[in-house]
Amino acid sequence: MDLAATPSRSKSKPRSSPAKPVAAPAESRMDLCTPSKPTPRRKSKSTASPAPMSPATPSTVRRSRRLLETPTKAAPEVQVKATPTPTSRGKRAAPSPKTPAQREPKRQKRHPRKRAYYRKVVYDGGEFEVGDDVYVKRREAAESDAEDPEEECRVCFRTGGGVMVECDACLGGFHLRCVRPPLRRVPEGDWACPYCEAKRAGKVAERPRPPEGKRIMRTAREKLLSSDLWAARIESLWREPDGTFWAKVRWYIIPEETAAGRQPHNLRRELYRTNDLGDIEMETILRHCSVMSPKDFRDANDGDDVFYCEYEYDIHWHNFKRLADIDDELETKEDPNDEPYNAGDDYNSDTDEDSEYDEEEKPTSSFSARRNQSHELAANSRKGRIYGLQKIGIRKIPEHVRCHQKTELEKAKATLLLATLPKSLPCRDKEMEEISIFVKDAICNDQCLGRCLYIHGVPGTGKTMSVLAVMRRLRSEFDSGTLRPYCFIEINGLKLASPENIYKVVYEQLSGHRVGWKKALHYLTEHFSGGTKIGKQANQPIILLIDELDLLLTRNQSVLYNILDWPTKPNSNLVVIGIANTMDLPEKLLPRISSRMGIQRLCFGPYNYRQLQEIITSRLKGIDAIEEQAIEFASRKVAAMSGDARRALEICRRAAEFADYRVKHSAQSTVSANKGDSVVCMGDIEAAIQEVFQAPHIQVMKNCPKFGKVILVALVHELYKSGLGEIMFDKLATTVFSWCHANRELVPGYDTLVKICCKLGESKIILCEEGSKHKLQKLQLNYPSDDVTFALKESPDLPWLSKYL
Repeated sequence: MDLAATPSRSKSKPRSSPAKPVAAPAESRMDLCTPSKPTPRRKSKSTASPAPMSPATPSTVRRSRRLLETPTKAAPEVQVKATPTPTSRGKRAAPSPKTPAQREPKRQKRHPRKRAYYRKVVYDGGEFEVGDDVYVKRREAAESDAEDPEEECRVCFRTGGGVMVECDACLGGFHLRCVRPPLRRVPEGDWACPYCEAKRAGKVAERPRPPEGKRIMRTAREKLLSSDLWAARIESLWREPDGTFWAKVRWYIIPEETAAGRQPHNLRRELYRTNDLGDIEMETILRHCSVMSPKDFRDANDGDDVFYCEYEYDIHWHNFKRLADIDDELETKEDPNDEPYNAGDDYNSDTDEDSEYDEEEKPTSSFSARRNQSHELAANSRKGRIYGLQKIGIRKIPEHVRCHQKTELEKAKATLLLATLPKSLPCRDKEMEEISIFVKDAICNDQCLGRCLYIHGVPGTGKTMSVLAVMRRLRSEFDSGTLRPYCFIEINGLKLASPENIYKVVYEQLSGHRVGWKKALHYLTEHFSGGTKIGKQANQPIILLIDELDLLLTRNQSVLYNILDWPTKPNSNLVVIGIANTMDLPEKLLPRISSRMGIQRLCFGPYNYRQLQEIITSRLKGIDAIEEQAIEFASRKVAAMSGDARRALEICRRAAEFADYRVKHSAQSTVSANKGDSVVCMGDIEAAIQEVFQAPHIQVMKNCPKFGKVILVALVHELYKSGLGEIMFDKLATTVFSWCHANRELVPGYDTLVKICCKLGESKIILCEEGSKHKLQKLQLNYPSDDVTFALKESPDLPWLSKYL
């Protein structure tokens, strides 16, 4: 994780007075400054001194005289006296003197120059090309924006002295020796500093303060993420007739500047590419940065000026689109008549008299007016004294987001999100201890034959989160050197297009290459059988976590057989942990598969109301936003239905949104709000429960025909009984017929059931597989089974349905 120090950009010299130019040597007409290369991704940071810059351009040459390469559209020919291009470093021959009679024809034939477009420009010591990502000044006369210091250690506040590691939470740099306890090597994967770890655990840890009188210099990355700099992608480069250089750029924005704001899933270095283009002067560009795709960002090793971009943001409609789904952008068309541009031939070929002529006859006023009109809405307009992205369609960053001063209700909403990683996982200590003992025994045992653990339980009981929490704890033990190396692979069955694709995913995780599932199966079988090994971690134990294990079932159950057969091979070093919602899944498998699954099982029971109350209280530790009675009411309501912790968290979060809206609405009015209004009360919880359990699809279920209710209950019953996510229509119809016959109801026909299923499919209550053979079509419930239970458990016209729920 070496972080290469980015060389600072040298400040430009002031322009010289427009005196008569003198024929300068060839060296003075060529800017040979070393271009600023984009640094690779973060991780470890090297504290080497910045690369030395080449000598700056002599002051006798104007700023606009830069070395330009490979233009895309050459300027029209101007009849000037031809001058041989110098090939050596000697001085150019002095031009022959001209008489007034010789200058007169030239004065009549001279025409105003037009724009000239280029692919690459060497400007002010940096080489800029179409497609490069750059930093752009946001405001004028900000001298600090040009400063580019090295990043300092957040403990000793020094820039040198060894390798630095970056915290993935606060993006701060730390020397390996300054961390407590000190690190021997750069950790693999995500790493958080002790201060961020203490903050997650709810502890108070004061960060070190800089010495008195020392000023902390911010890097360009910190300025960009705090909205003090802009990032942009160069789309085209050109030179105006007056000699200034301009660029058309496509802007990047940070998540805080979108209409949705920063979300919990946003990375700290994430940017959005916009559909907004702007024209800026090259004077406003500082230096390069790197905005990478997800794959490149994952493979990047080090660097501080590296950012992540996966989506494009529409500033007018405020929606997002994945960049991989967008067609390749139109590139600048190349003119076949283009010729290389030579700045020296264009400017230094004129004699003293030509310079006087240029000063006398400047571009006409109409051309100047047209130029000002074309750049009137430019991004760095001088009138608005603003550099960078235009404000049209861009929402200003709220002050509470910029200052990180959130209200209690806003903190509660962010903490209760399902995507937020909790500080601790209560009520599952016993299960987590069993998982930890199982994994440690498998890692320490060199043979680990037939190691398989099956975890089952109803949805929302913390099965997957408990396993991931154990693996994070083991990763910290490995970083401290108390546990031997191992390889962890996590696979979710819902993300697989077909059960056979699991072979491809496992092989890609081990080797880093993609092959077909048949080749991947062959290579993996050889690897676990003691043949050809795969990857650099061939001799390390492999922990394979498969979530939604029941989705890997096929007709002959070959996928599950192969996966569970690999751990039984000698020297396979494979441990399989399977997670599913079905308790009796091993009994439904073939005997040869259930025997390989073993007898080690772990059951996660549903939460009771006390456990749900403890889970919500632990998340809201230190946040006084919800009354205790309101938390208990929500916990009891969910525990009576299903015991799903996710549903309880969602109800409390929605209630916090209701309370926050009420507080902000009352603050805008003239009537002062009471102090108790800023706390979630019983009424907010009741409103959230009504919304969650009486959503529009709940009303559709309650108002559907009598046989529609029977179909929904039969679908839930069969899915729970089989443990699968879908069921055939033929089997569902058989269940409906048997129920109606047993409870003395009128037995419907196949056509009636098909019509009712089509109506439920149109309402998106159930999902139907495409096809014309209705009996073999597969049906799937589009909403949680708890919603069906809540809607139909107390149906007045069909009271016998409650015994099947």
